[in-house]
Amino acid sequence: MGETLDSPYLIPAGTHRVQETIRRSRFITTVSHAPKSDIAHEFVLRTRAEFSDATHHCWAFVCGPAGATTSVGLSDDGEPHGTAGRPMLTVLLHSGIGEVVAVCTRYYGGVKLGTGGLSRAYASGVKLALESVATTPKVDRTLAVVTVAYESVDAVQRLMKEMHASVSKEDYGSSVRLECGVPTPSFEALVSAVADATRGTGSVERIPRPVGPSPDSP
Repeated sequence: MGETLDSPYLIPAGTHRVQETIRRSRFITTVSHAPKSDIAHEFVLRTRAEFSDATHHCWAFVCGPAGATTSVGLSDDGEPHGTAGRPMLTVLLHSGIGEVVAVCTRYYGGVKLGTGGLSRAYASGVKLALESVATTPKVDRTLAVVTVAYESVDAVQRLMKEMHASVSKEDYGSSVRLECGVPTPSFEALVSAVADATRGTGSVERIPRPVGPSPDSP
């Protein structure tokens, strides 16, 4: 079976960063697309390395549809318990944006904000970032493999581009094998178009999804 979604939602179109200074502490909030928890954790590590001299790197993620709590995570990273990760996660869950990770990097400025001040500061950074991040609709895709002869590759790749199919892997052997994600409403049209472009020699086959729990299952 192909990938399916219960309902459409928005996801970040890329990585976005904002900055605020609150009572001399500098808060740098970075958000990005994170469809799986391992991708979110990798993003946290990259951001931490980028600002390795910062005081704190607090984070939260929602790796699923907007508002879903099936795959979430958070960290206060040394701030008082509940003053950073939880308010960040709350903002993410109510933002209408899914598959999103946020890292709020803090450079302490010498003035204590108190627990309420910290909660407001971390939530504010995420709100500001999400208000200005570019988004795109999550596309319901079917995983497929397209197999064609070498002489048909250029024509078929143009077809796939026109149908917004994203290629994840290319194998060049006796024939060309392209693993891709095809927008589900366009799947049957792609099957027909590939057959026409290759005079029936090419094929488009669904890739069965792995059986068993998702790596993000709680």
